[in-house]
Amino acid sequence: MPKPSPKRIPMRAQKPEKRRYNFDEVPFGYSPEEAMAEAQRCLQCKKPSCIKGCPVEVDIPGFIGKIAEGDFWEAAKIMKRTNVLPAICGRVCPQEIQCEGSCVLGRKMEPVGIGNLERFIADWEAEQAECVKCEKRPPTGKKVAVVGAGPAGLTVAGDCIKLGHQVTVFEALHKPGGVLAYGIPEFRLPKAIVQREVDFIRSMGVKLVTDEVIGKSRSIEELFGEFDAVFIGTGAGRPWFMGIPGENSLGVYSANEYLTRSNLMKAYLFPKYDTPIVKGKHVAVIGGGNVAMDSARTALRLGAKESMIVYRRSRKELPARAAEIHHAEEEGIVFNFLTLPKRYVADKDGWVREMECLRMRLGEPDASGRRRPIPIEGSEFRIPVDMVIVAIGNSPNPLIPGSTPGLETGKHGNIVADPKTGRTSKKGIFAGGDIVTGTATVILAMGAGRIAANSIDEYLKTGEW
Repeated sequence: MPKPSPKRIPMRAQKPEKRRYNFDEVPFGYSPEEAMAEAQRCLQCKKPSCIKGCPVEVDIPGFIGKIAEGDFWEAAKIMKRTNVLPAICGRVCPQEIQCEGSCVLGRKMEPVGIGNLERFIADWEAEQAECVKCEKRPPTGKKVAVVGAGPAGLTVAGDCIKLGHQVTVFEALHKPGGVLAYGIPEFRLPKAIVQREVDFIRSMGVKLVTDEVIGKSRSIEELFGEFDAVFIGTGAGRPWFMGIPGENSLGVYSANEYLTRSNLMKAYLFPKYDTPIVKGKHVAVIGGGNVAMDSARTALRLGAKESMIVYRRSRKELPARAAEIHHAEEEGIVFNFLTLPKRYVADKDGWVREMECLRMRLGEPDASGRRRPIPIEGSEFRIPVDMVIVAIGNSPNPLIPGSTPGLETGKHGNIVADPKTGRTSKKGIFAGGDIVTGTATVILAMGAGRIAANSIDEYLKTGEW
């Protein structure tokens, strides 16, 4: 076997000076020749650690080996056995800390571009006259209700339908996809891709009902009049704020509202879509995760002269994906590290005009493993702003926990569920994703969905709880 190249095949992308003015997807993806060349770097380990690093346990050497051979159809079949959303995962998963972070080749060279190859094979399949048909077990006659059409819910639906159960997904919004539809911008995850993956799940026989708010239109308990098991995957939709003076000023938004207006309600296409959105010229985004990067890069594309990230730790502690940080830097996003907002200053009409901040220093590591930020006394300074987007996290949606008696919740309002099974405190009710863990990644929500689907299947077959 020839020695693999130390460097991965780079993915072609829009130039930063062009893409900062449009919402088109940034990377172009691999050509078949590039994909085969990258796949041939895989060592085909006998004990592949990359699979252990994948929350949905994709047979990574299996599908990559087929790409290396040019057998793309078989690669797509292998992928779809465990992952019903490969085009999405290939674009938004933090591969550098999961599958690629576990790649043996990465110990001495650049790891195999697993995410890039996953994206390639999903996009290749979509270009064919037909798509992969997943094997389905014979019908069991059992019915499963899935509440929430985000990554966790869609994964449960796809897995349960393959296991022979009837599945209906209930989504409160007018579009399925959850955070994939309302949270992640077009330039990172085109909505046509999300729709394509949703259509595949529909083609498997899953029924999707939109504009139905479970917990309002009907309760979880009422669903048991029609369904044998219920999965709750309603995500974390309640934004956090810092609780500092001036936070109620005009021009201060949660990232949830800002990104939902732009993505789901298509404000970025105004006036074709008449959803209003404020277009700040000097925009500050508070936070350092993927949502913060998405917000700052969206503001830039909406016409900001300056779009900045304000983060209380250093660059080393940024929790966002490496690719998103790299793209943000290329596009000219300004990073203000070791900076903590203290208050917002508004003009006489109530619009935010300045942000007073404190300089920080890093102390010992805290519970997250990152060094704790400590304010430096007397270091106050001001930054001119006309718009602030707060992207520091979210709490689980309280609607269903609050309307389902006997459903155990944690101190932050999250549903308590066994991480090994997805079982909750109420018989027949399972939960997973951000409603259980708080804000996390798409792939972790999908992993929880796979675990829950297997547990639902076991419960429906045995009746044991």
